[in-house]
Amino acid sequence: MRRLRPVQGVFAAALVVYLVLGFVLALRYHFLIGDALSRVQSAQGALFSRDPHLAEIGFIFTPLTSLVELPLVALSPWIPELTRYGLAGVIMSAAFMAAAVAQIWGIAADRGTPRWQQVAVTLLFALNPMILFYGATGMSEAPFVFLMCWATRRLIRWISTDDVHDLISVGVALGLGYLTRYDAAAAIATAAVFVAVLTRLRAGRSRGHARRSALLDAVIVVAPGALAVSVWAVTSWLLTGQLFAQFQSGYGNAQILAQSGGPSEAGLSALGFSAASMLVLAPALPLLVPAVAVLAVRRRDLEVLVPTLLFGSVLAFQTYSYVTGVTFPFLRFYICVIPLIAVYALQFSPARGPLPSRRPGAYTRERDVRQPRLPVAALVATLALAASLPITLAGMAHRQLSVQQYALGVLFGGGEDDPAEQAKQRAIMDTFATERQIADYLDAMNLPDGSVLMDTVYGFAIVAASTNPKQFVVPSDRDFVAALNDPAGHGIEYILAIPTSGRGASDAVNRRYPTIFDNGGAVATLELEIPNTGADQPTWRLYRVPEGPDAE
Repeated sequence: MRRLRPVQGVFAAALVVYLVLGFVLALRYHFLIGDALSRVQSAQGALFSRDPHLAEIGFIFTPLTSLVELPLVALSPWIPELTRYGLAGVIMSAAFMAAAVAQIWGIAADRGTPRWQQVAVTLLFALNPMILFYGATGMSEAPFVFLMCWATRRLIRWISTDDVHDLISVGVALGLGYLTRYDAAAAIATAAVFVAVLTRLRAGRSRGHARRSALLDAVIVVAPGALAVSVWAVTSWLLTGQLFAQFQSGYGNAQILAQSGGPSEAGLSALGFSAASMLVLAPALPLLVPAVAVLAVRRRDLEVLVPTLLFGSVLAFQTYSYVTGVTFPFLRFYICVIPLIAVYALQFSPARGPLPSRRPGAYTRERDVRQPRLPVAALVATLALAASLPITLAGMAHRQLSVQQYALGVLFGGGEDDPAEQAKQRAIMDTFATERQIADYLDAMNLPDGSVLMDTVYGFAIVAASTNPKQFVVPSDRDFVAALNDPAGHGIEYILAIPTSGRGASDAVNRRYPTIFDNGGAVATLELEIPNTGADQPTWRLYRVPEGPDAE
């Protein structure tokens, strides 16, 4: 029997841990995150809606996570939990985060890091509370962290190998990164500039050749990302009339912030939140940055610039976005600081040994093959990572810093002392329970296809939990507008309505019938009101649409 390679064992072990944790959170505690469940429902719509087409994935979120989930969601008629409890997302994030752990192991192997430090840093990264959480909850952070780690590893390799294959991998990783999160645009631009400058400096006095080489290397890095940006934008424009729906659509972040009362902080206060978030996730950062910089200068080691520029550009982009009021105060937006300090810790050990490559370039660097003694600096850096984990865990339990994770404290005896706060934590844990009950109620009615009209601003959780998604008419259906204008004439039997306050202002049903939640909007009569037990979730009202021409 063929033995697993060490990196394969690392991947398999991490995958099992993240899958077990994710399945426990989803199936035992029914803890689901809205963004993750929404992506699963988008994949479900592309396959099993009454009007299945790939554009059901939508153009607000980037598409890679939903595309990856399609094969898993295809099994949902036989395994309903894949959509009802978002297990398709859990499997997706577990696989990607396990791959990110394997990349950290690979960075250490490429550098010739002593085995003790390779094992320790990889383990500390894999078991970081934020990495555990986002490896288990179906969010886009997992594939994004993997793709950034992959790009970082390959760009570090390129410095020593000058191998075009490494450079191609950097471009592909960052291009896929853009299809995962828009943050990757900053990393694409930064990587291209870095590669162009370094190639130009290496070429020395041969100016014409140097400029051509620098331009070519930069194009190799930029091309996949430019293709991803242009294809995604043009496709969105052709189908929706908007190049960048995330920023232009009524369902994008800017509109959500406006509907929620605007940014919670601005200016120095927002900058303080960003700094606090990074310090909570990487308390060792102020210690490691100057120390690794000094070591890099002494060793003339350019590799330290790679994680600084790639991860740093993403963190700077997120900080700028929050300071300027176009994004949310979420701790997860700063998760890239965790692989950043992991790579820093590995770089405290000097690069040693040969680095095999498929096609070494003209500027390949020879590395020292001697084995170093136990470096004190590397040991201190690794211990600093270990000491950071309890601080990160405490930060995740802080309500102001970690609005999406702190409710988990009720599962482990770390909940709030105030009964009112405990109730809020339980409500967060109970998010989408009401939507599952609504789905069960509608499923039990055995309604025909296209019977229930609603928007998926909040309704995505109902569709995801339903065993009969074809019964719903939603905005991604091509006849949605016609059905919205004439519900009775298009076979609509029920309309699900939410209040017009907050995000309900963007709900298409509310925009067409502004008083429907209050009085049926002259098109339907109240059948049922369903108070919501989940945090920040709306009360639902189910309206029956009268039959015949007198419906209005």
